[in-house]
Amino acid sequence: MRLTLAQREALWALVFLAVPLAFFLYFRILPAFQALWLSLYEWHADPSQRRFVGLEHYARLLEDPLLRRALWNTLLYTLLGVPGQIALGLIIALLLQRAPFGRDLFRAIYFAPYVTPAVAVAWVWSWMLSPHFGLVNELLALLGIPPQPFLQSPSQALPTVTWVVVWQNLGFQVVLFLAGLESIPRQYYEAARIDGAEGWRLFRHITWPLLNPVLVFSVVIGTIGYLQLFTQVVNLNFTDQGGPLNSTLTLALYIYQLAFLRFQLGYAAAVTVLLFALILLITLVQLRLLTRRVEL
Repeated sequence: MRLTLAQREALWALVFLAVPLAFFLYFRILPAFQALWLSLYEWHADPSQRRFVGLEHYARLLEDPLLRRALWNTLLYTLLGVPGQIALGLIIALLLQRAPFGRDLFRAIYFAPYVTPAVAVAWVWSWMLSPHFGLVNELLALLGIPPQPFLQSPSQALPTVTWVVVWQNLGFQVVLFLAGLESIPRQYYEAARIDGAEGWRLFRHITWPLLNPVLVFSVVIGTIGYLQLFTQVVNLNFTDQGGPLNSTLTLALYIYQLAFLRFQLGYAAAVTVLLFALILLITLVQLRLLTRRVEL
């Protein structure tokens, strides 16, 4: 059978698409189904001795106070971190857009923490936030403020971890919003200025609506990142991971502790399914609420 040129191109396109699709199915979809299957069993190293428990692990979720604490902390990280990094990123991007020179230098400086390994960032900040010899407390002392416990205080630990994560992700937000701002056609601003619009009105009616795709992307990606927060929490307080008094415990860290410290892999899989459902639900709600058509 002789194929036309369009048919051969379509065939080759399908062949090339099949490779990443197989990779995605094997490394993304299959583990998700394996976690769901594992959550229905009591784990044992010998597969023949794994006991089917049905929804027993899911019933346990409702009675686990540590899970409720981890869930609350994770939502709190997300509620504090996502708006914080988006607001700061947008403000800095707007300032950089107006900078007469040095824009690339500032962009590189802000982006550097984002490409630095999260483990290294966490260890440096854990030293800087030390109540005994940390640089942050030395600076506070110059202002007459007494030393703060930061990561050693149940009330200060979670906001401190959130600040470190916001600081590290800020460069990514700045670059993202700068790209969005520079993609807005100048003609819109010129036409609005002819009609007498300035300052806040330009931002409210032109910049903000046309930045909606960037905003949606930032909110969704940021939310998923905070719901899976793990590395910074583990390394900022390495001797008391999730502490003090579970004040920084996240769902991802709780899953790790259940699976690899307590070897309760069946229950850990049930918590993983809960986290997956939570991310999926919040992402769909955000896409529904934030995605909108823009008419100027």
